[in-house]
Amino acid sequence: MNLEFLNIILEKDARYPKEAYEFVLTALNFAGEKYAKVLIERESPHVTGQELLEAIREFALEEYGPMAIDLFNEWGIKYGIDFGNIVFNLVNNGFLAKTEHDSINDFQKCYSFQEAFVKPFQPEKRTITKPIFN
Repeated sequence: MNLEFLNIILEKDARYPKEAYEFVLTALNFAGEKYAKVLIERESPHVTGQELLEAIREFALEEYGPMAIDLFNEWGIKYGIDFGNIVFNLVNNGFLAKTEHDSINDFQKCYSFQEAFVKPFQPEKRTITKPIFN
């Protein structure tokens, strides 16, 4: 996939590396597949910000497992709004479209990265019981 167009965005806003944009675009394709039935029923190919955030979570866990959080930290992505900034950089530079209902604020109400990307890989806490014999 030729993503040279990302250089235009990176010249204007270098907060996130090219790899972060590539990840978001791949996650957007994943979201389209995940929500295909809903999108057909909705008669729109458009994925909402909340749907994209959920697809990002699932895709990251599938693709990177427990390393997802480290990768996001390396890219400077710590909150859902960071994904929103990437998406709206793509929108504002004409590489993605948005509807009149889309807003950067759609990415504000997001899962905790700790809950989404770390907790699934932590061992369950076991309860230690006392022996039943003396």
